[in-house]
Amino acid sequence: MQCCFRVRCTDWIHLMTQVEELRTVPRAVDLDDRYRITSGPVLMTGVQAIARQLVEQHERDRRAGRSIATFVSGYQGSPLAGLDRLLAGIPELKKEHDVRLVPGMNEELAATSVWGSQMELPKGQRTHDGIVGVWYGKGPGLDRASDSLRHGTMYGAHPAGGVLVLVGDDPAAKSSSVPAASEKSLAALGMPIFFPRNAEEVIAFGLLGVELSRVSGCWSSMKLVADVADGIWTMDRDFADFTIERPEIEWEGRPWSYRQRILASPPDSLLAEADMYGPRWEMVRRFNEANDIDSIDIDPKHARLGIVAVGTAYDSVRQALDELELDSARLFDLGIRVMRIGMPFPLGEKKIRQFTDGLDTVMVVEDKTAFVETQVKEILYGSTGAPRVVGKQDSDRKALVPSDGELTAARLVRPLRRILAGYADLPKPPLPVLDLTVLPAKRAPYFCSGCPHNRSTAVPEGSLAGGGIGCHTLVTMSARTDSQVTGLTQMGGEGAQWIGQSAFTDVDHIFQNVGDGTYFHSGQLAVQACIAAGVNITYKILYNSAVAMTGAQDAEAGLTVPELTHKLVSEGVRKIIICADEPERHRGASLAAGTTLWGRERLDEAQRILRDTPGVTVLIYDQQCAAEARRKRKRGNLPARRTRVVINEAVCEGCGDCGVKSNCLSVQPIDTEFGRKTTIDQSSCNTDYSCLEGDCPSFVTVEIPEGTKPARTAVPEAPSLPEPKRAALTGTHNLFLAGIGGTGIVTVNQVLGMAALRAGLHVEGLDQTGLSQKAGPVTSHLRLSTERTEASNRISPSSADCILAFDLLTAADVKNVGYGHADRTVTIASTSKTPTGDMVYDPSVQYPADDDLTGRLASRSAHIYAFDALAASDILFGNTAAANFILVGAAYQAGGLPIPSESIEEAITINGVAVASNIAAFRWGRTHVAEPKIFSDAVTPTVAATRSDTEVPADLLEGLTIEGDTLELVKRRAAQLMSYQGRGHARRYLSTLQSVWDADRSIGVGTQFTDAVAHGLHKLMAYKDEYEVARMLTDPAFVASVAAEVPRGEKLTYKLHPPALKALGRKKKIGMGPRSHVALKLLARGQFLRGTPFDPFGYAKVRRIERTLLAHYERTVHELTAALSTENYSTAVEFAQTADLIRGYEDVKMRNIAVYLGALRRLGIDAPSLGSN
Repeated sequence: MQCCFRVRCTDWIHLMTQVEELRTVPRAVDLDDRYRITSGPVLMTGVQAIARQLVEQHERDRRAGRSIATFVSGYQGSPLAGLDRLLAGIPELKKEHDVRLVPGMNEELAATSVWGSQMELPKGQRTHDGIVGVWYGKGPGLDRASDSLRHGTMYGAHPAGGVLVLVGDDPAAKSSSVPAASEKSLAALGMPIFFPRNAEEVIAFGLLGVELSRVSGCWSSMKLVADVADGIWTMDRDFADFTIERPEIEWEGRPWSYRQRILASPPDSLLAEADMYGPRWEMVRRFNEANDIDSIDIDPKHARLGIVAVGTAYDSVRQALDELELDSARLFDLGIRVMRIGMPFPLGEKKIRQFTDGLDTVMVVEDKTAFVETQVKEILYGSTGAPRVVGKQDSDRKALVPSDGELTAARLVRPLRRILAGYADLPKPPLPVLDLTVLPAKRAPYFCSGCPHNRSTAVPEGSLAGGGIGCHTLVTMSARTDSQVTGLTQMGGEGAQWIGQSAFTDVDHIFQNVGDGTYFHSGQLAVQACIAAGVNITYKILYNSAVAMTGAQDAEAGLTVPELTHKLVSEGVRKIIICADEPERHRGASLAAGTTLWGRERLDEAQRILRDTPGVTVLIYDQQCAAEARRKRKRGNLPARRTRVVINEAVCEGCGDCGVKSNCLSVQPIDTEFGRKTTIDQSSCNTDYSCLEGDCPSFVTVEIPEGTKPARTAVPEAPSLPEPKRAALTGTHNLFLAGIGGTGIVTVNQVLGMAALRAGLHVEGLDQTGLSQKAGPVTSHLRLSTERTEASNRISPSSADCILAFDLLTAADVKNVGYGHADRTVTIASTSKTPTGDMVYDPSVQYPADDDLTGRLASRSAHIYAFDALAASDILFGNTAAANFILVGAAYQAGGLPIPSESIEEAITINGVAVASNIAAFRWGRTHVAEPKIFSDAVTPTVAATRSDTEVPADLLEGLTIEGDTLELVKRRAAQLMSYQGRGHARRYLSTLQSVWDADRSIGVGTQFTDAVAHGLHKLMAYKDEYEVARMLTDPAFVASVAAEVPRGEKLTYKLHPPALKALGRKKKIGMGPRSHVALKLLARGQFLRGTPFDPFGYAKVRRIERTLLAHYERTVHELTAALSTENYSTAVEFAQTADLIRGYEDVKMRNIAVYLGALRRLGIDAPSLGSN
């Protein structure tokens, strides 16, 4: 029996929005079809195939007249993180097919629960003939549950039930602390192993696994790697006729059939062991042979070389062979056998002997270290004429097949070339592509906007923290220096490492981060261990009410915060402080005696108190997961927050203090005419408000009235367009998508896959997300074809026909840009700049230049179209949500998508999210390619001014010989200085710039010195004192821009922290509402006092220093101008540019002034003395 066929089509619905999408799909396409027995071709992920297998199993038993239910339990973890949410989202199907889902508190207890489903009580009456038990977990979870699993499989499955153990392996550690390969662990537990390559095999092997478990008593296991769980395929097989052979065996001369044993005493376990590795294991071997699970796909009689590939490695091997121009027919003619292994343990001896008969060499290709290779050698050992077996090493014991990471087709080309060299004439290796330099900035996973971990992971200066498993670990991937995480442990071990460390170090105390999900999973035992050991440690229980890393599930067996305090105190915790974003939630609650409740702004103070308290102490940081809170607000399950934050760009100094305080990705740096500034991205803001703690007066808040609904922008109609010229698809067409996690890249891939399905194409694909779903680099692969192919579900380097670069920084990365090819690739790139976490935290980290990034892509593209898709979407639709489909439209019109436009628009409709806007966006994207002038006119922004500066009078410009762009730069700044302090101030600026210009022209090097002085001198001459801040805050242009940024907002409030109040000890800003507008305007009019003895603010230390710095800068510029030469030119330019280091207000400014003075000394320029100020 041939149990599996290779299929090629895709569909995946982003698990976080699956239920909502199901409710909005037109009746023409029912997305539940993927789970129904009678459905035709559907798009299916590996995880969705698990649900389909449960349905198929129930129907199979029903047709056989058996009353069977299914019990599912496990613990979420990538790549099976979404299984429980998926099953929870199809309650009708669960009820119809008698599936009961009970997520486990942890993997071990879940496995014990599944074990219980196989037990019969001595006098109990079962409600069903049998129960199919299904356990799920990731590789590390298997390790944790191994004791329970060992007992369960030794005890044996119920003969009418059966157990399926689903293990998610993450070989590239994309969302794991260590790479995972579970084969050897499963084999040591005595479990047969199935290794599917696609969704269809997940279903087929699941059915085989349950039947094998019933006839042998062994718990069957299935290895699901990330490429299968996250992959997508067409599944069109009808499993109603799927036959499974139940072999009959004899043991010790008598017919044998499995009977479950009861483990009640040690002698019983010895009998069970003899039974398990005797007749039960013989049944497993015979079952493999009877059902032809492994397949010899290419079998020439004259073969001399054989290639054995295991699970998904088979697809990678076939793809690599294709790149070596070796298709099935040529392999047959060359005498090369190819075998795929679907059941790697125990390996079928009969099939291996059949395959190796007459061969000289066998090459085994499998993930990680040798497993199947070792079994092949054991089977062939001692056989006459046995072939040599190579795999992880060749015959000379040199490394051959990689043992690390993932086995992609690209990594297998070289080892295959080495082995095939003596059997086939192979094409010459392609010339190596010139290596690209590493980008100066890199996108990495980061906390969501408003994530509680943005601030909860910080520790007091001088303290250390231990890491662990959970979203909080993302802090180790950033440039942040305030968290001081020194290492990590396995899940549940958090803090226990300190028991071993503390006795051998002079460090007296550490903090230990642990999420609430991890705490209830297993971390609570580590807390108890530290109490028993008597060490000094503060556990920071990061209570965010969700297991956010794996899909925001509720923590199983979780307690409320008040309940948790009582538990901790009863176990011996010395002191507990709760820091909450909304402490009023717990006012009046029954907290444990001695528990302190504070607002989150006192986090540092709380940690210092707990650090100085001997023994085990606990800080509970209570704030809901920001992403989950956003979803709840969107669904109406949580009240919407009505306050919006806006930054006055003119007041902002770009110092980055708000980014340091909030670590929030919605606090975004932007480049402006007056340098780097900061803005709040309203579309991604989760209204956490931590940014307001930045030491800066540029923040204002706006209230949105209760009951106000989001403004709806009329969907703009795109012009009618001609269809692009595109040749009919005859072979395969490869797409590569690169973007940012959480921005809809997976959804775009899903829509394109559905469109291809509706157009009658075969599709397969893969979403590579893992931890990168948290604002990190996400890539997707999609292969379209007219016929099924033998290849993996990821494309090879240099093979992309179309690249959709939703994020330049991700697409231009060295490992991604290589998918393009200069002779075939059409690249559609968005030039929108989305900052990374490091850019938010550190103002010195700059976004690479657009030209550099697009240039890298252009070097690997035949055609490239680049434009700012986010800006275009914002102008056309009033938000950035439709930007992705603008790129898709451009790709279609440029010939990059061999799918009819009708099919793409139908797929957008099936997806059911913002249908009208996304279809319009698709058409506008087409317009960018077909009618670029129309597109450009439609998306040209109308820039709202944020400052109202006057024009420079003509008489001030008399005698000025500055030209070109430099003149415009100087005029704009002179105009601003007039608003700042009048004509004399502007004349002083222009006079200096004219002198610098004359010196620049005299030596003929360029205008860099003049340009740098124009920026630097303006900055120092327009230092933002109380008068200037008041003028900018009340500028009518700014007030108008706020109304544009927050439509229908009201009650504009200035968030200020006057130095006088700070000196009196007030630590927080005060809100000055609309009534203060008049007072601020009056203050702004006091600017004529600036620099006079009557200026009450001029005596402050920071104001005296600002005047000193200006005088020093002017003096140094004049000295450099007088002696300017080609020899000192670079020094002069660098000095002029150092003024940009002076950013911020008050304490922030003083710290940056210290950096500025250090830069002057490094240039050999005497720094001004500030000691007397």
